[in-house]
Amino acid sequence: MKIIYTLTLSALALLLNLNFTYSQDTAKIMSYNILNYSGQPAKELNFRKSLNYAKPDILCVQEIISENAMNRLLTEVLNYYTPNVYSSGTFIDGPDTDNAIFYKNAEFTYLGNQVITTDLRDINMYTLYHMQSRDTIRILSVHLKASPTTADQQRRLAEVNFMRAVTNALPTGSEFMVLGDFNIYNADEPAYIRMLQVESGNEGHFIDPYVLPGVWNQSSYSTYHSQSTRTRSIGDGGATGGMDDRFDFILNSKGLTEEGKVKFVPNSLKPFGNDGNHYNDSINKRPNTSVPDSIADALYYGSDHLPVYAMYKFDNNPVSVTGNNSVTPQSFTLEQNYPNPFNPVTVIRYELQTSAFVNITIFDSRGRTLESIVNSRQQAGTYSFEWDASNLPSGNYYYRLTAGGYVQTKSMMLVK
Repeated sequence: MKIIYTLTLSALALLLNLNFTYSQDTAKIMSYNILNYSGQPAKELNFRKSLNYAKPDILCVQEIISENAMNRLLTEVLNYYTPNVYSSGTFIDGPDTDNAIFYKNAEFTYLGNQVITTDLRDINMYTLYHMQSRDTIRILSVHLKASPTTADQQRRLAEVNFMRAVTNALPTGSEFMVLGDFNIYNADEPAYIRMLQVESGNEGHFIDPYVLPGVWNQSSYSTYHSQSTRTRSIGDGGATGGMDDRFDFILNSKGLTEEGKVKFVPNSLKPFGNDGNHYNDSINKRPNTSVPDSIADALYYGSDHLPVYAMYKFDNNPVSVTGNNSVTPQSFTLEQNYPNPFNPVTVIRYELQTSAFVNITIFDSRGRTLESIVNSRQQAGTYSFEWDASNLPSGNYYYRLTAGGYVQTKSMMLVK
């Protein structure tokens, strides 16, 4: 395994600059297999339409052919309507097709590209710095071996083992994800199992936001499919099976699923343009209720894959939950926040009678989720945290505790 790492001087300079205003922010991170893109103007027209509509904050692509193609995607697609919004990371030419990354330069700074070589294609681990949260995130972009044969399943497993050797060495609590074209057909494939495998002594495994047992090519999983956008050949070498494969998705590290500076927003992972009504059909067959007809057409002609995206919360002041496990409570309890009314900070306390998977979520008066404070297993004990509503207007808010079979919701009032 060969590892190459690059670091920009501008990134180092930026890290030393402390004159920023920091606040909570949410970013859309997207992956897109762009089907052997080498700078074709016809493809750029379609990418321009779909990506301008999607507006990702970070975009990773697979099946890009050259550095020239990366530069054209930057200038002729992402920055076509508004110059200098996006920048690109370092392009490293490997065997076969490659990965590339693009990011909004007002939000992120590029730190480096760690190349993990495999027996087929490179895996790239990009590191970016988020200027508001002052935190880094690592994004691994993959394009694993295609085909359902047993031999190719083992090749995918070998590629994943190279990747796990790197993620296993990352510090505990690291915030990283893997995205791309996995070419995996079902939840029982060795490569998929290996990515999710929990090992003692490291947190190099990944967590799938959606548990989809068995073979993924079935109509009940239609909302998760990302390939193929077509049922007939249009002469660009793309697959023609219709929407029936979940090849493209995003998996998160443990650090991204727990409360911290960067956190995956639950239920936000989606194939862009898939309304769930095009199983074994072309994505632009009317109607498509997810995107306008012009965008569905652009997705159809742009690639045989759909982009996939997920939302991530970047927060400079993550909520810290403290616990006391010396005394076991007699019941599950969610207490009234204090003080109440409050301005702008309040304390919320809860008790767990037994160990349980705990979720605590803050809602506004319209039922919209504002923040997920806890989303992990906790031991029996008493816990509390401070919630800061500095960026919210006066009004009624709600907090809900779900622990095992216990569910309790309480209201609180912010008065400024």
